[in-house]
Amino acid sequence: MKVVLVMTLSLALLLSASCAKKPQTADTGADAKVTTLGSIEVTAQLEEIPGEVRNDPLYDYAHVMKYKVLQVQRGKVDKDTIYVGHYNPAKPRDAIADARVPQIGGNVKQFRVGDVHRMALEVPIDDYYMGGIINKYFGQVNDPIYWAIWTNKVSK
Repeated sequence: MKVVLVMTLSLALLLSASCAKKPQTADTGADAKVTTLGSIEVTAQLEEIPGEVRNDPLYDYAHVMKYKVLQVQRGKVDKDTIYVGHYNPAKPRDAIADARVPQIGGNVKQFRVGDVHRMALEVPIDDYYMGGIINKYFGQVNDPIYWAIWTNKVSK
């Protein structure tokens, strides 16, 4: 009886230790794609999504959004604020690749102001994307527009 009780208690202790919540580590958004695609890699906070982001099945476009750069992992970024064009931003990044833009993706499900993204980028957008661009900053800002190739969410 004593042996069974000790074994039961030992098993319960083992199970509770294995089910204990492991310490949460911050997800940096790094993966094999974001760290190798593009010539620039940054972690930045989404500051503004001007206008309405809509899912229009008849029209593919890039929507320019404003970011505050928190860290540059690769490449060169000259300013703390950058403007990034995201292809069809109403769609989740893991389902965004298509015949027009096959080398694009990430894990962002929805763009929300305040979220932090780790992105693989190219610049200027016109050298990498030939399609409609919704740029509400046109005429107001003369900064280059970056092209988002891969966009992952970073947990704070």
